[in-house]
Amino acid sequence: MGIVILLIMLVGVVLMLTRKLPTAFALVVLGVVIALVVGAPLTGEASVFDTVLQEGAAKLAATMIAILLGSWLGKLLDETGIAGTLVRKIVEFGGDRPTVVALGVLAISALVGTVTGSAPAAMLAGIIGIPAMIAVGVPKVTAAGTILMGIAAGMPFELPIWQFFSTALDLPVDTVRGFMMKLFPFAAFFAVLFVLVETRRRGVEHTWSLRSVGADQEERPSRRRRLGDAPWYALFTPAVPLVLALGFEVAIIPSLLAGVLYALVTTTRPRDMNTRLLRTLYAGFEVAAPPIALFIAIGVLLAAVQLPDSIAALEPLVEAVSPQNPVLFVLIFTALAPLCLYRGPLNVYGLGAGIAGVLIASGIYPAVAVLGLMASYNQVFGVADPTSTQTVWSAQYSGVSPQQVMIRTLPYVWCVALGGLCVTAVQHL
Repeated sequence: MGIVILLIMLVGVVLMLTRKLPTAFALVVLGVVIALVVGAPLTGEASVFDTVLQEGAAKLAATMIAILLGSWLGKLLDETGIAGTLVRKIVEFGGDRPTVVALGVLAISALVGTVTGSAPAAMLAGIIGIPAMIAVGVPKVTAAGTILMGIAAGMPFELPIWQFFSTALDLPVDTVRGFMMKLFPFAAFFAVLFVLVETRRRGVEHTWSLRSVGADQEERPSRRRRLGDAPWYALFTPAVPLVLALGFEVAIIPSLLAGVLYALVTTTRPRDMNTRLLRTLYAGFEVAAPPIALFIAIGVLLAAVQLPDSIAALEPLVEAVSPQNPVLFVLIFTALAPLCLYRGPLNVYGLGAGIAGVLIASGIYPAVAVLGLMASYNQVFGVADPTSTQTVWSAQYSGVSPQQVMIRTLPYVWCVALGGLCVTAVQHL
């Protein structure tokens, strides 16, 4: 039966890779089919309707709310001019020094990446940052990669990701936060190394063939006149949720709400607050809709693979191929890191979530070790996956292909994953 389930998962991977089914739909279908194959009843305890669909769809509810609040805060950063002001100040400071400008944009990307992820984070930092980098001679692929590596450097501090791993792996937020703090130095070091190496290795390229640069130069003055620079004290907005969650151990959702209120109060006149709150909230729903749909589907798949009969069928197979030796753990799972690309079987926002659920439910690895595995792979997926929205947007806006960005960034994020897996093996195996 375990082999049948693996074959079903393989079919799901093919459907997602060939775009026959959207990822969210494919994961729901997989969850239902797996439940039916292992003999789950339609209703009642451990059933298709009540357990897999009903409970599974709401399994990651806290993560969905965190995603929505992060998207809301991201919209406020955009509409109030906070993100644009941060990028402009860095660009003005860097002048015509390509490496300095790129490092500055990298830092802002990391800061934005702590608030929200995916394409919204790339757009907040990249709409101004990418044309500015290209204008001073940073190669196009390096410009796109800088945005993505910056977001990945901020990813260990992204509160919605903490909530996702906490809920999906049934771990306390404190445990997730502790591992993320250990992963951050690797992400930050290789992000900076990427900028230093790639800006020098390729040399200065003064090119203006990027279609969006001209449009940005035309649109930016009118937008800047309309919004102006955000007040200096408003620029601390991205740090507010992080300080509360890290420094004062405030829960994730209240921390994000505090960031929303701080952005609003520091940039908006009282008579305009109500209108801006509603407008950015509705816009945040639009941004959050795709990831929320994905998290509903992931919850369904998690519920299916965690059914007692599913665990009994999969446990012998997964245990047979899961290394217990710490050295083999690092070597094998580092070699398998590319399987999280192209929506592959180790993608944490796809079948990887199901595999993580099986590893924990069957007791093959402790939950914190699975956290280390999935969080390390998430660094690779978040930067180098040509099918992820932030990679596609950054590459297209820079005038290059996502595959070019993947080739250039993959060695660096692969090393980040290696670092995370080494920490996991040393401390938890």
